[in-house]
Amino acid sequence: MTTALVTGANKGLGRETVRRLAAAGWDVFLGARDEARGRKAAAELADDGVTVRFVPLDVTSDESVAAAVDTVQAHAGRLDVLVNNAGVGGPPNPPAEVRADDLRQLFEVNVFGPVRVTNAFLPLLRAAEKPRIVMVSSGMGSFAVSNDPRWFGLVPPTLGYPASKAALNMITSQYARALDGVRINAVDPGYTATDLNGHTGTQTVSEGTDAIVRLAGLGSNEPTGGFFNREGVVPW
Repeated sequence: MTTALVTGANKGLGRETVRRLAAAGWDVFLGARDEARGRKAAAELADDGVTVRFVPLDVTSDESVAAAVDTVQAHAGRLDVLVNNAGVGGPPNPPAEVRADDLRQLFEVNVFGPVRVTNAFLPLLRAAEKPRIVMVSSGMGSFAVSNDPRWFGLVPPTLGYPASKAALNMITSQYARALDGVRINAVDPGYTATDLNGHTGTQTVSEGTDAIVRLAGLGSNEPTGGFFNREGVVPW
């Protein structure tokens, strides 16, 4: 049975990813920082006939991540798929009004969190036959998309969130070069209705998780080091 862990999974894209992977017969760990919300999400999925395993996981804490590793190790002895989904939106202020301190928490979650979690789980990933890592990024982290005039009137310039996702994209690229035998890719879910955008997104969470679920199921001869959405390749 394929074993997977999804971070930031008590709601939104993370929760739907957990639901879809578990519904496919996978053994899935639902990681969440808030224990009450995480357990509630797992219980709600169980009520819908989908069994998952809750694991407390704060991606900003070395101790919490280490404890999550111990939990997965004790249960499965390996991890086939890691989905680094946990993320925050950051301040929407114009760039000239943003202070460095405004960005620290955002980068702690969106950039340092995936590094912390990935490195901690590498031994369990390497114990799997076909290990995969999915980094949940955003088209807002694409230089090509950011500089496309078609978006200028729709997405006002901000510093934190786009910069954090651009950093995550480079981290994905460098991991893919360095981690031999591990398939690792970044995903742009698209403009999906979640708490991150006040549910103004035009896609459902099911549509937003299409690329995540597809890349989570990659075989050993399929792409690594790429950036994809539900329609195909996203420009860096």
